[in-house]
Amino acid sequence: MRRQLSVTTRRELIEAVAARYRAASRNGKQEILDEFVQLTGFHRKHAIRVLKGSPRQESHEPRQRKRIYDEAVREALTIIWEAADRICGKRLHEVVAGLIDAMERHGHLQLERTIKDSLLSMSAATMDRLLAAVRDTARQGRRRSGINNTALRKSIAVRTFADWNDPAPGFFEMDMVLHCGKSTAGSYVHSLVLTDIATGWTEAIAMVVREQTLITESVGEVRRKLTFTVRGLDVDNDSAFINDTLVACCRDNKIELTRCRAYKKNDQAWIEQKNGAVIRRMVGYGRLEGVQTAAVLNQLYASARLYVNFFQPSFKLLSKTREGARVIRKYHPPATPCERLLDRNDVSDECRRTVK
Repeated sequence: MRRQLSVTTRRELIEAVAARYRAASRNGKQEILDEFVQLTGFHRKHAIRVLKGSPRQESHEPRQRKRIYDEAVREALTIIWEAADRICGKRLHEVVAGLIDAMERHGHLQLERTIKDSLLSMSAATMDRLLAAVRDTARQGRRRSGINNTALRKSIAVRTFADWNDPAPGFFEMDMVLHCGKSTAGSYVHSLVLTDIATGWTEAIAMVVREQTLITESVGEVRRKLTFTVRGLDVDNDSAFINDTLVACCRDNKIELTRCRAYKKNDQAWIEQKNGAVIRRMVGYGRLEGVQTAAVLNQLYASARLYVNFFQPSFKLLSKTREGARVIRKYHPPATPCERLLDRNDVSDECRRTVK
């Protein structure tokens, strides 16, 4: 039985036999060819061509590709990426033109025409490749436990992640982010976060303490900031949300109140994503206490709401199908919450004028 030769062994064998084959007589060539065919398994005509060919000159040096984007383009891309809060290439590609214009208009960036053209023509994959060397950032995560059911909680309708079915703007998921550090003892600042399901529009307000009346006042403040109507609130099973005060507030203002299932964090995937990508990235995980700290945090949120809603593109899930154990997810192209709001047909003209 003939052995299977590796590519390296076959190449070395060809180089050793070829020189002897070319120097041999007619009868000698026939004997060498018979042995070579039997050993390698080559077709006889192919073996003749291989042994008659000239010695192969191979270069072990890697082929140098022509560099399209120089170091100046890479540095400019890094600055824009940092300004965009280190988002991925697909999201950055959708917003790079607007960021360049805004940063140049306010004097934060001055680019030569060739560098600007390179950035605008660059693909998302190339952006990821050029930024690979500066992406080494630490990631952190935390988990929070739920609570038991009550009669009031059971009276509120349950809404899962799959029940939204592309609602109109105004249906928000609401959650709180705790700034307690490593201990939940004592009093500390909380951030109340609301995210619109249809557009991804995100609002945040810092609260000195976790209290139900303060939550309703914060919701009222968010409603005054928004250019579209709050139609519904979807909350988790926290007692700060599931109480008579918030239920009465929603009933008086004709706001639909729903809740997620207990211990099912994916039911509120929209707000959970914003908690990490927006609040934790800006504020971190340290402990924050006091009225002055909450006031400073609210100043930060007042500026950040413009940045997040007008300049931060995000993905939105289009469909999710399961094939056996494999889950296939498809997404809409990245867009900012403002762009998604203006693209809706169910948005009033007054809202469009105010946003623009």
